[in-house]
Amino acid sequence: MSVLRNLEAKLEGLVEGAFSRAFKSQVQPVEIAHKLVKEMEDRKTVSVSRTYVPNHYRVFLSPKDRAQFEGYEDALRKELSDYVLEHARAEGLALVSRPQVELETDERLALGEFGIQAQLVDLHDDEEPSGGDFGHTMVYSPDREARPLISPDSARAVLSGAGRRLVLGGEAMVVGRSRDCDIRVDDPNVSRRHAELRRTPEGWTLVDLGSTNGTKLNGRRVDEAPLSPGDDVMFGLTRYTFELEP
Repeated sequence: MSVLRNLEAKLEGLVEGAFSRAFKSQVQPVEIAHKLVKEMEDRKTVSVSRTYVPNHYRVFLSPKDRAQFEGYEDALRKELSDYVLEHARAEGLALVSRPQVELETDERLALGEFGIQAQLVDLHDDEEPSGGDFGHTMVYSPDREARPLISPDSARAVLSGAGRRLVLGGEAMVVGRSRDCDIRVDDPNVSRRHAELRRTPEGWTLVDLGSTNGTKLNGRRVDEAPLSPGDDVMFGLTRYTFELEP
């Protein structure tokens, strides 16, 4: 068995062993390992004689996913670091230090999603790696293509659908059938003041205003919920897609 396959087996063993009683997330350690080496390969820096790759990785998890790792993070971080190190050795890629893998929580991520931020950091003594830009964090989902995680502070929020593309602005926008609404929806199944899109420090939030037929987010009726890029939003029978643009 190759060294990498042996490391994969150890990662799988974490799930089958200690994790099996508590690990209910869709995020699997082996999948994180595979995406770490993908980010490593995607962020190569070529010098005259060597090809350098990132040595510092942040793995962002949803709060529920992160909670599943409680008590096992040290073991997981070590195995992920070993996997990245061995892949670099096998491919002849240069590292300025042993790869570091950190786990962090990001409330913008849904259950089953995880983000990876890869950095080439030159560590001296006890120097801490500098914080990265969330615009360079790639998010992986079980049912969607990889996408960048964009900071709400620097992004433009857009609703697209029903033949329209609407840029969201201000602190809140009311959606409904009334002419007084910021976003007017010509649908008899939509209430006069149906829902509201609110800007918060964490991003945009969808709030139902007690509508008759309800507001749905990704097929589920909600009263209030945060919005993420690619979310499917339905007011009555009219569907929109929420996106963030750089």
